[in-house]
Amino acid sequence: MIAALVPVKDLAHSKSRLLPELGPEAARRLALAMLGDVLEALRGVPRLALIAVVTPDAAAAELARAEGAQALLRPDPGLNPAVDAAVAELAPGPEDGALVLLADVAGARARDLEALLDALPGPGVAIAPSGDGGTAALLRRPAQVIPAGFGPGSAKRHRELAARAGVSFCELPLPSLALDVDDLADLEELRARGAAGRRTRALLEVLP
Repeated sequence: MIAALVPVKDLAHSKSRLLPELGPEAARRLALAMLGDVLEALRGVPRLALIAVVTPDAAAAELARAEGAQALLRPDPGLNPAVDAAVAELAPGPEDGALVLLADVAGARARDLEALLDALPGPGVAIAPSGDGGTAALLRRPAQVIPAGFGPGSAKRHRELAARAGVSFCELPLPSLALDVDDLADLEELRARGAAGRRTRALLEVLP
């Protein structure tokens, strides 16, 4: 069994580097649009037994339920503790796997998520790196084989954690997962590529 998890911050503090350009309401709408597109991409992967969102934000939880995902609405202890606590709940078995996909990978495509699953047929760790050295998607089998290490430079950190645990590691660059939207330059690149999901694409057409 493979569970998918999308962690989402409090939307009031989401996309802080975009707030000066977009303002709080547009930044909130963008975060929700990207979350909707990420959940749609995950729904296109039949091998996933369940999809869940862990968040302290009621609006994000409501969207998750509307999109057919489980909503784990709880206080935010930080990204990595939130991810690992949710994964322990969703995929507790010794053969269960967990795929964590960040909510701002607005161009995510099901075919690339399938490719990541194919890259790890047995125990170990596989990641799809983002272009800035981070991790857009993290696949672990079993789900707690290493702790989550998201944050700046996390591709390298996940590689080191896998080596320390003595498990196989695969780093698979995937086009639709290479860009996570953190700042205005990322947003402009996403717009220029025309690669965003339908909700984000529609919003970008009306944003300045």
